[in-house]
Amino acid sequence: MELFERKQASPLADRMRPDSLDGFVGQQHLLGEGKALRRFLESGRFSSSMIFWGPPGTGKTTLARILAGLVEAEFVSFSAVTSGVKEVRGIVAAARERLLLHGRRTLLFVDEIHRFNKAQQDAFLPHVEDGTIILVGATTENPSFEVNSALLSRSRVYTLQSLGEEDVLVLLERALADEEKGLGARGLEAEPEALRLLAAGAHGDARAALNGLEMLADGHEGEGPIRAEEVAEVIQRGAHLYDKAGEEHFNLISALHKSLRDSDADAGLYWAARMLASGEDPLYLMRRLVRFASEDVGNADPRALTLAVSAMQTVHFLGMPEADTAIAQLVLYLATAPKSNAVYKAVKAAKDDVERLPDAPVPLHLRNAPTRLMKELGFGEGYRYAHDDPDGVVAQDHFPEEIGRRHYYFPTERGYESRIRAFQAWLRDMRRGKAAPEKEGP
Repeated sequence: MELFERKQASPLADRMRPDSLDGFVGQQHLLGEGKALRRFLESGRFSSSMIFWGPPGTGKTTLARILAGLVEAEFVSFSAVTSGVKEVRGIVAAARERLLLHGRRTLLFVDEIHRFNKAQQDAFLPHVEDGTIILVGATTENPSFEVNSALLSRSRVYTLQSLGEEDVLVLLERALADEEKGLGARGLEAEPEALRLLAAGAHGDARAALNGLEMLADGHEGEGPIRAEEVAEVIQRGAHLYDKAGEEHFNLISALHKSLRDSDADAGLYWAARMLASGEDPLYLMRRLVRFASEDVGNADPRALTLAVSAMQTVHFLGMPEADTAIAQLVLYLATAPKSNAVYKAVKAAKDDVERLPDAPVPLHLRNAPTRLMKELGFGEGYRYAHDDPDGVVAQDHFPEEIGRRHYYFPTERGYESRIRAFQAWLRDMRRGKAAPEKEGP
């Protein structure tokens, strides 16, 4: 009775996990009758590790559990988000003892394996090679970029796809009918349109669909079935999915970028924390912050770009969660740094000219002349070497004659750019004084 109560206390999505391939829904391209992965799993004769790559809620954890049952291995699961190499060592020690004393192997399931950096992933290699563990990793990111090449070469990679609406419907109907693990004991029913709406709103994520159904069941009042109106209200109220390629992904990064641009350190920290809590790849976040350092801070504080690159290396070296302070440090620095988009505007203006104006030849005086022929053709003739001038400043044209002098970079008065602005003014005055007088007409 106590065991039954504990099972019922766990989330519906967890209770409804099938324990055999026959009960698994979806991924027919891998698990259909006669497909390679199904034959491989059912053989029970394998020891190679695996990487399951696919969106959330597609069955990666469930497949790993079924796999452990097929090979009669101990299933051990932990998340790369909250665990580190220390926990891996403890699991490996227990696996080795289990194998020696009881002859039972251990299947180690590493959820979000991409959140381990390359050095941390190396900790698995010797134990995979000597057969102490069967490693099954789950990732929502491309393993070609996020999984150590040595580990990847020792693993089979299988790509899981988002579930179709019909597959999600099967799972919802099964959960409503199942009296032991699902909601069947409550006698609940749902309008077909309600289930379809819930399935569509899950965007192929079985976990999200089942969590939504449980939420509806807990809040349902009255004798009738769950209605479509109730589903629409729940979806609108807050079952937001964080799709790293979808709208919410771009909404959050936009909120972070604009908070930093407006120098709101607290809001910047909030949006960064929210992205990480939602499962965002820390290295993606760092790439956006490096971009921000040059686009919105620029030369108002040239140290910002250096710190951003350093923080990105820290994230890559330490991994999460240890690198969270490096991310926070960078976010706070960028928020409180002086801002300038003069670099961004300058490069945009230069690129516009490159696209709009003809490809004029490089002026002869700016060309190198390494050969006698090139010198005879005038290459390098008239070039003035700035270091030969007492002030280090010369007055000569650096644009093609056909285009004429162009101006792209206009530093602000903020931060270090105020010094650049003053230096540019000094250069203009010096060049004006050194410029050759215009030739008078005949």
